[in-house]
Amino acid sequence: METIRSFIAIDLPDEIRTELGELQKSLKAGAQNYVKWVSPDSIHLTLKFLGDIAPDKIEAITGAIRESVENIPPFVLQIKGLGVFPNLKRIQIIWVGLTGNLESLQRIQKNIEENLAIIDYPEETREFTPHLTLGRVRFQPPPNELQKFGQLLTSTNFESTFKIGVDSINIMKSQLTPRGPIYTSLGSVNFRRL
Repeated sequence: METIRSFIAIDLPDEIRTELGELQKSLKAGAQNYVKWVSPDSIHLTLKFLGDIAPDKIEAITGAIRESVENIPPFVLQIKGLGVFPNLKRIQIIWVGLTGNLESLQRIQKNIEENLAIIDYPEETREFTPHLTLGRVRFQPPPNELQKFGQLLTSTNFESTFKIGVDSINIMKSQLTPRGPIYTSLGSVNFRRL
């Protein structure tokens, strides 16, 4: 049976994608060729990576998401600050952080993990750290370059002027191509107005 590589995410407004693209441009000068930057059109807030799923599971996954947002009203997030995983001495992922109603976001993510575990999608063992991935380091540069890039990251203050109104959750298909992943929506669950 053919499977679909997929994940659960919150989409971003176009204005924020534009701002993130501008931020990436300012960071690219300091990253030479060792960072693969995520296309601004592809940046999203991942709540859970599902991996390869059977198409006939989409309905059950949608039901689990619907149950996860059942009693949570729409809320607002904002983007603020830069960070890296795992640390500045060994940068692998460059990201921007989130502020706003993180309590509702954390609750939804936890609900999704628990509800999907019931239908045989194992819970993630790592703690959920809300972030938007800007780029991934392809190979470790010389220490002096990494140090300069780390200084650029820590000296860059970033705060979006736009807000993310969270009122739906998407199931996304991720198709890997030589030019980067292509994401398409497999379905969306809207929050109920309480």
